[in-house]
Amino acid sequence: MAAPTAEATRRTAPRSAQRTRLWALLLALPTAWMMTFFVSSMVIVVLLSFGRTTNDGFPAFALRTDNYEALWNDVYLELFLRSLGYALATVAISLLIAYPVAYVIALHGGRYKNALIAAIVVPFFASYLIRMYAWKALLSDDGLVNSALRNLGLSDGITFLNTSYAVVGGLVYGFVVFMILPIYASLERLDTSLIEAGKDLYHGPVRTFFFVTVPATRAGLYGGILLVFLPALGDFVSAQLLGGAGTFMVGNLVQQQFMEGQNWPLGSALTVGMMTALTVLMVAYLRATSTQAREL
Repeated sequence: MAAPTAEATRRTAPRSAQRTRLWALLLALPTAWMMTFFVSSMVIVVLLSFGRTTNDGFPAFALRTDNYEALWNDVYLELFLRSLGYALATVAISLLIAYPVAYVIALHGGRYKNALIAAIVVPFFASYLIRMYAWKALLSDDGLVNSALRNLGLSDGITFLNTSYAVVGGLVYGFVVFMILPIYASLERLDTSLIEAGKDLYHGPVRTFFFVTVPATRAGLYGGILLVFLPALGDFVSAQLLGGAGTFMVGNLVQQQFMEGQNWPLGSALTVGMMTALTVLMVAYLRATSTQAREL
């Protein structure tokens, strides 16, 4: 019986190697294609960030640091700090909304878990831009919310648009689903026996939640915070549609430099600065999650 087994192994080994090489080739081609365009575009952006704008309004390659020095301008620093504040507020509010929702679905959803998750995710299949336009229509002076307040006699109208609250609200609505899903995934894998043991140890559900449940789902928390913070920091649609001149973010400045100001070198420098900051945050996240994995 040993001989036929060895012979079968020798026959299947080349086929397995061929399949492996085929899959590697199929993956290599699109990966190389994407990396080529990604790397080449990033190289162009970095080179442009050291460039200048000609008298005709065209970008030209050069070797100067004026654009990076301009980033320390008080106006740009104020925009960055405002964007950072909006992003942190978005993360905090999204976390307050997402954790209870994910907790209830994961631990008490029963057979309706998939349906509840679908109900949360499906609305986000619509374009982010369309959803922001919808919120603009709802919150405008003549929108549905103010019309309802007037009809009920509760108010003559509230100015929602062109405020920081509208911008942060739009960011929360746009990205909260990215907080819910990773937290839900962590809670779904949570061993419920740990919660029962925690109740015996800490004598109460509240202490058990903070000392057992939350630490056990840190990976989902880190993932959700990162997935919300990064796009919120670079977003410009919410501030453009729901805010005003006093609520503009760094993303609006980048878009303005490229599209309206025709100052591609400065826009490129802003882009490189933002990507550098986001890369630092990504590395910090990966280190935090790897440390937690070693502890577990």
